[in-house]
Amino acid sequence: MYGLVNAAIQEIVCTKFGEDKWEQIKKLAGVQGIAFSRMESYPDEMTFKLVDAVSQTIGISKDAVFEAFGEFWVLYTGKAGYGHLFKMTGDNLRDFLINLDNLHTRVGQNFTNLQPPSFSFNDEPDGRMRMHYHSDRPGMCPMIRGLVKGLSEMFHTKTEVEHPVCSREGADHCEFLLKMDPANG
Repeated sequence: MYGLVNAAIQEIVCTKFGEDKWEQIKKLAGVQGIAFSRMESYPDEMTFKLVDAVSQTIGISKDAVFEAFGEFWVLYTGKAGYGHLFKMTGDNLRDFLINLDNLHTRVGQNFTNLQPPSFSFNDEPDGRMRMHYHSDRPGMCPMIRGLVKGLSEMFHTKTEVEHPVCSREGADHCEFLLKMDPANG
């Protein structure tokens, strides 16, 4: 993963828990002495070790860490110079989500080794939208729930999220059911 991800983990930890906790987490993850460069690629294992260390140090599940990170990521990437890409992706939650693959294609122009997830969608008869999430990185699906929460806040759209199909339970991809407030979505 790119250093942008690890730098965002650092920022959320430092913002919420302080520099001392971040130093404990880096030591526990075995990455002390590393300053993450946003544009440099790092082994995925390093990010997973950081998430593990955050979980142990803060005392929350890895799923909770990924979900909190997903929510934070929306704001972080906007501040880190990618807000203009957000504006080009959609002006409401539904359009933004449908254009996620296009967003990743544009981001991939700057990050040559980017291995983004892929999303596809279909409408359910009850009005919900089914989001299909495909990724080569197992176990990150709680981050998607957090991303949807962050994007829902950004677009002022009340959204209920269900996760009925999960790759961690043997499926080939994850599926999320999204019920967006039609007055705001």
